[in-house]
Amino acid sequence: MAQPTLAVAPNRHIGMNTLIAKLRDQHSRSVDVIAGAATLHADNGNLIIPRTAPLLTSTGVDLAPGIFGLSDVALGGVGAKLDIPVAYLRRLAAENVPLLDTNVNSWLQRDDRRFLVRCLRDNIDSAEGTARAFLSDRYLRIDNLDVLMAAIRGIETAGVAVNIASCDLTDRRMYVRFVSPEVQVMAPELLRNYRSPFDGRRGSDLPVISGGFLLKNSETGYGRYSLAPWLRIEVCTNGQTVERGTVGRTHVGARITDDDGIVDPSAETMKALLQLITSQTVDTIRNYLNVDFVARAVADLERAAGVTVRRPETTIKVVSQQLHYTQEQQDAILAHFIAGADLSAGGIMQAVTSVARSIDDADAAYRMETTASKALRLAAAAA
Repeated sequence: MAQPTLAVAPNRHIGMNTLIAKLRDQHSRSVDVIAGAATLHADNGNLIIPRTAPLLTSTGVDLAPGIFGLSDVALGGVGAKLDIPVAYLRRLAAENVPLLDTNVNSWLQRDDRRFLVRCLRDNIDSAEGTARAFLSDRYLRIDNLDVLMAAIRGIETAGVAVNIASCDLTDRRMYVRFVSPEVQVMAPELLRNYRSPFDGRRGSDLPVISGGFLLKNSETGYGRYSLAPWLRIEVCTNGQTVERGTVGRTHVGARITDDDGIVDPSAETMKALLQLITSQTVDTIRNYLNVDFVARAVADLERAAGVTVRRPETTIKVVSQQLHYTQEQQDAILAHFIAGADLSAGGIMQAVTSVARSIDDADAAYRMETTASKALRLAAAAA
């Protein structure tokens, strides 16, 4: 067998046990705070939030101000909520922290709103940590661990054999890809000329596509919880979402009316939300995790996939411009297209999904997975 020609990102595609351990650790250290703008202030690039750090006193445990460094996500939230250009704030964070403090504090003093600040303590009892998101007080918190457990209950209820294909966890989102060994179709036309860029195996030797679904959630304001049909090509284990069929729940709820300070989600609200996620998982499996649906999705891809690409560099440039891929991604798609040896629009689609599997940035990879079928159709039109 040919030696691998391209590599899969080593920091991604973690296992379910590793994901759950990470989520449990985060859950144990997390603290959510509702705070009026006037009670917050920046100091040395940190966000100081009153009554968020456990403090042992002679009369018991009290709460002292917490010191939370601003993550890039939280810094973006501060910029968006206070209408300060985020690129400017990032430059200040890197080059002029005192001016960052001045800017943030000046606009906080002029604001009468309350915000939800999602934080992670360095450890359970620490007064220091990281502000990982700066959000509206209407943001509906649906945590990754709860979403995952609710989805697993839905899988158990549906009674279909499902395996974990891969998991990714970033500061912005959680992604869990499920695949069923019971839901597979043959795709010889789609894969006859394709070769895995990772180990050289040929699609003609294993022309199988499996059905599955992608679970996605954000705890920090980057999109809704969602479930989407997902296909995996077995010869290379690249995957892509199917354009139709996504269901989900937007992270917007009623304005939080608790007093300022640490807040916990309503048990009644969370119970209803998690029941919804469980039932939507069951519906997703029953509607999309079947051979008929996967066969229709594959046939839809095959209609455009056979178009020969005679000018790969030009076609990939057109596709990249239309889908806003970076120059680095465009160059990687060309390299994967050449390694994949399928000189068709389908080969460009395969190159997009294999780049998605190989890059370090899981958020960028998700976007490429979800645009792969669009890349196919654009390539067929431009070829």
